[in-house]
Amino acid sequence: QVQPVESGGGLVQAGGSLRLSCLASGRTFSNSFMGWFRRAPGKEREFLAVISTSGDYTYYADSVKGRFTISRDNAKNTIYLQMNSLKPEDTGVYYCNPAAAYGSTWDAYYGMEYWGKGTLVTVSS
Repeated sequence: QVQPVESGGGLVQAGGSLRLSCLASGRTFSNSFMGWFRRAPGKEREFLAVISTSGDYTYYADSVKGRFTISRDNAKNTIYLQMNSLKPEDTGVYYCNPAAAYGSTWDAYYGMEYWGKGTLVTVSS
């Protein structure tokens, strides 16, 4: 399976916006709930948002709810993350990957981890 390719990161001031893209080609991705994750400096990987295969279901971590919006365009094999009202604590490397529910939480789909290089988001104060 080809790894996803994330893009759209950059340096932005607090309060600004960015739109991330994840090109994820292949049946594995098109048939999967897809999630966005980030790894902040010195911290463990954090789940941010998930979207169903058709796009009719989304779920967000409390840390980004109301500020981030996940979407997907299956015709383009692309998952997006619109990030508004960015905060310095949003700084990190952002990744997309298939996601699954584990009880009341979401995380990377165990056994289907295809981590790409990610895209770096830096939010200055």
